Amino acid sequence: MDLSHALEIVRLTDVGLLRSHNEDAIASDASIGLVVLADGMGGYNAGEVASEMAVLSITAELSEALGSYSAASGVLDIVDRPFVSKATLRKLLIDVVATANASIYQASQTYSQCAGMGTTLALGLFTNNQLLVGHIGDSRVYRLRNHQLQQVTEDHSLLQEEIKAGVVTLEQAKHCTHKNLVTRALGVDPEVELELNEFKVEVGDIYLFCSDGLSDLVDDALIQATLNHYLLDLSSAADALVRLANNHGGKDNVSVILAKVNSSYEDKNTWYDNFIGWIK
Repeated sequence: MDLSHALEIVRLTDVGLLRSHNEDAIASDASIGLVVLADGMGGYNAGEVASEMAVLSITAELSEALGSYSAASGVLDIVDRPFVSKATLRKLLIDVVATANASIYQASQTYSQCAGMGTTLALGLFTNNQLLVGHIGDSRVYRLRNHQLQQVTEDHSLLQEEIKAGVVTLEQAKHCTHKNLVTRALGVDPEVELELNEFKVEVGDIYLFCSDGLSDLVDDALIQATLNHYLLDLSSAADALVRLANNHGGKDNVSVILAKVNSSYEDKNTWYDNFIGWIK
């Protein structure tokens, strides 16, 4: 099932105003409903190695699993996704992230210049009028629905744990200096847990995947206002969000991916999922 007719995806990354190089990496493929964003960390240039390894590994494995590219015809033949169960897709995401984690960790242990490197991850797979969201660290996913913005991921960070424990209020959190201390990252340890959730999508939804270069500098209310202003022009919306981050200091790399649901992409043969459930 080719989802290009149902999804509009725009992505943009910028080095910001203070960094010498970009440690963010992003990718998307509307035909298979895939969005991937990674924000690297650790050592000079090692962060960008980790984020690029994550995005390339995950994109390649999912593209191979969900479709096959014909070099002769230059056409991507999409697998008939109604015959891929939800449970299978969830396991697929967990497995490809585990593979990426192992590769990054191995590189960090092998090459001294890559020691301690890791990356956050925000991963989305649109399927059967749903969105599977996997994330690690503090890169975020937001949903704009009926003009209202909602954060659908919860940061894996020390600050978020302090907020949940009542040690820090939301207002105090805006001024904390340890916003970027993550409690979970891809490639830092031999194994990592991918937090995976699913959301029912509606036509007109806009999903924002972003690095903390945006969310740390631009508050949710301004992100919401910007997306509402550019509802019909995702490219301008992405430009405006990056510009806002830079106007607010641009102290970090900033990356955004916007995915808009333009029409239903419901799988018609959903009996297969039910059948799989009966025989398990």
